[in-house]
Amino acid sequence: MNAVLEVFRRAIDTDDAMAMRDGLEQLFSAAGGLSASDEFELRHEDYVMEMPQSGERITGRDRMRAMQESFPGPPPSLTINRVTGAHRSWLIEASSDYGEGDVWHVVLLMEFAPDGRMLRDTRYYAKDFDPPAWRAAFTDPR
Repeated sequence: MNAVLEVFRRAIDTDDAMAMRDGLEQLFSAAGGLSASDEFELRHEDYVMEMPQSGERITGRDRMRAMQESFPGPPPSLTINRVTGAHRSWLIEASSDYGEGDVWHVVLLMEFAPDGRMLRDTRYYAKDFDPPAWRAAFTDPR
């Protein structure tokens, strides 16, 4: 946990997107990431996590840890696609896989306290959808 906090501090002090990505990959690693208790230590006392699409807000790191510990089943794996930002504000584009083809695209807006702890985390989720046919002439296949 202390190693991740040091990486976060270095990233916000130097605007180093690669360091931030390294810290986030340790936090959300495919091997299960950090435990809810370890994540708790990386969160500021005034931590807030919001999911605007569902209208949910989790205030405080105690409530976030309790929610994580109550999660039904294994947590989703998170694949980080892009990290950009500077100072204490960072944007992360990722894919969250809940298993059995249930994949969501997620954008995380993360704000860090001056000490490097996570202060605010806003998450937007979207599913794949079929594009309209009329746009095909203007787009590149993935």
